[in-house]
Amino acid sequence: MTAVPATDADAPARPAADPTAVTWTAVCPLDALVPERGAAALLERRDGTTVQVALFRLLDDTVLAVQQLDPYSGAHVLSRGIVGTRGGAPTVAGPVYKQVFDLRTGRCLDTGGKSPRPGHDDHLEPFPVDVRDAVVHVGV
Repeated sequence: MTAVPATDADAPARPAADPTAVTWTAVCPLDALVPERGAAALLERRDGTTVQVALFRLLDDTVLAVQQLDPYSGAHVLSRGIVGTRGGAPTVAGPVYKQVFDLRTGRCLDTGGKSPRPGHDDHLEPFPVDVRDAVVHVGV
């Protein structure tokens, strides 16, 4: 299954799933991801830098990915967050200060009255995901 972009006009756009626009990396078999729990992966960008990604398999086997870095705590912990929904949107609540993020777009839905750490955006970077032949691929 392929992650479906959100239609919320106020939310930041997900990166294009155009295979020529991203580098796809096979991360793990779909069965290695436990539904409603997160997992972390270290991926390499085209420029050679690395990025930690938090992957979430939903109950319908959709897999969504956002940055692992929690912009509010500064720790790479989002894969340890609590998965839920808000208004029909799949979400993750950060494990440190409990900000809630839309997993489809990375948009912060609830800041918990806090501001992100200096130099960090309040939203998460989302990553395109494609599940092919029961293998999860993430685009960077």
